[in-house]
Amino acid sequence: MFITLIADYGNGDPAFAEVTQRLLIGLPEAQIHTLSVPAFSTLATGFWIAQLGLNPGPQERLIYHNCAPRQDDKQPRLNNEGEGLTYALLANGVTVVGVNAGYSLSFIKEYAQKLQIVKVSRGGSQFRSRDVFPNAAAAIASGTAPWAIAQGDFSLLGEVLNPSNIPDPPSDRVAWIDGYGNIKTTIPSHSLNLKPEEKVVIRVGDVVSDAVYSDGSFKVPEGTLAFSPGSSGWSMPDGSKSVRWMELFLRGGNAWERFGRPRVNQLITRIG
Repeated sequence: MFITLIADYGNGDPAFAEVTQRLLIGLPEAQIHTLSVPAFSTLATGFWIAQLGLNPGPQERLIYHNCAPRQDDKQPRLNNEGEGLTYALLANGVTVVGVNAGYSLSFIKEYAQKLQIVKVSRGGSQFRSRDVFPNAAAAIASGTAPWAIAQGDFSLLGEVLNPSNIPDPPSDRVAWIDGYGNIKTTIPSHSLNLKPEEKVVIRVGDVVSDAVYSDGSFKVPEGTLAFSPGSSGWSMPDGSKSVRWMELFLRGGNAWERFGRPRVNQLITRIG
C-alpha cells in the first residue's frame, strides 16, 4: 500500500517519523511518503489531498492527513480535544482519513463516494495523529477500498457527513508556493475570460504587479510575469471536463519574490 502522510509538522520534523512508525504497526507492508504543509494551513492540506488523491497513482492508496488548528471551539480545551477524525472514499478507490478542519475536505467533498465521521476519541493526547488516530486509519484502510483483501473495521465508521456542511474552497487565495517560486492559486481557469497575451494587473496581499495571461507558461518572454493555467488540477466528478488552477509564473525569476513572499492563504485579486 502507498500512503501519503500530509501534515503541518514542519520539514524534517521527527513527528513525521513518529507517526510513520505508528502507521506501520497496522500496515506493515506500506510505503509511506510525507508532505509538510505550512503550520495550521488547512487550505494547503485540502489542496494536496485533492491533487494527489484525484490524480493517477498506485491502486492501493491511503492519504492520512493531520492539520488541526483546534479552531472549531475558542473555549479552553479539555483533555486536548480537537477536531474529529473523518473517512472519505474517492471514486477512484483512494481512501482518505484525517481531521476535518477548515478547508481540509473542501476540495474533495464533491468527489467522495463516502464521507463519514470516524468514531474515535477527539482528545486524549496533544499528539492525536500519533497516539489516537493511526490504529483507526489502518483498520479502515485494510478493508474499505476496492483493492482490499482483509475485512476492515467498519464499526469505526459513524455518522454520514453532509458535503454542504463543509466549506467550499475559496477561489481567490494562494494555495502553494513551489520550489521555483511559482504561486499556485485556487483560481479555477474556467472562471476567467481572457485572451492569450492579454495584460492583467494582479494584487497578492499588498503587492501589485503587471502580468500577461498565457495559455502556456513558457510562451512568454524571459522576465515576464505570466498568469496562466498551471500544472495542478483534476477531472470534474462527472468526467465532463478538468479543473485547472491558475499559477503566477515569472520566467527566469521568482514570482514569490516579486510579490513580497506571500503566505499560503493570502488573498489574490485581479484589478480591472
